[in-house]
Amino acid sequence: MSRSGTETTSVTTEETRLVYQRCRWCGTPSFRRLLCPICSSSDLRPEHSTGEGVVVRSAVVHRYTRLARNESLVRFPEGFMFRCRVVGVEPHLVWVGARVRYAADAAVDQASGEVVVELCDPALRLDRH
Repeated sequence: MSRSGTETTSVTTEETRLVYQRCRWCGTPSFRRLLCPICSSSDLRPEHSTGEGVVVRSAVVHRYTRLARNESLVRFPEGFMFRCRVVGVEPHLVWVGARVRYAADAAVDQASGEVVVELCDPALRLDRH
């Protein structure tokens, strides 16, 4: 099956955006779910996130690799939270309350399936110790 040039462009643009689901019954937002966490409906519609969020919890982990990495729980303004990996800064320098944005160029780590985010304000990266 071949695709026209416009379809390829729209698919590429859509793949670089953070997509979450919203329940059509109760309106609850969720991320990577088969059922609504509130009403258990399977009628979920895809929506696009702004991609910016706030770190709620941050941890440095050493699982499955020799190198340390950051895993943070990020709250997105649409109302859902998800575990993400913060890149572009040393793992121990990510703090609770830091604003992060979806890193479209490294959108999802293919090996682990993690969502990858980066700090919004690069100037603060060096100031936090």
